[in-house]
Amino acid sequence: MKTLKRFGLIHYVSKRMKYVVIYVNRTELETTIRKLKELHFVRQVEPSYRPLINMDFKEVLKKVTPRKEVEEVEEFTQLDTEFESQLIKNNHIIKEHEVRTS
Repeated sequence: MKTLKRFGLIHYVSKRMKYVVIYVNRTELETTIRKLKELHFVRQVEPSYRPLINMDFKEVLKKVTPRKEVEEVEEFTQLDTEFESQLIKNNHIIKEHEVRTS
């Protein structure tokens, strides 16, 4: 940990899975990767792919169809009423059983 602090800001450390997430200046990325690979306790160095990902979601949002939440709510309420009716039936059966046994 002390050695890795020299290379950048340590964001996360997983002792169980044995990896570290470090933030490094993009201008110093290549030299830092080279230095990290030279350390005897470092097995692998992977740069983040986030700069390569397009973060503009305007086109994606146009393609997405709106969710049908109203239909889902109606189905849920129908299931709810079926469940309630089943509970009422079960309570009647239990009460009849109690009356018969006593």
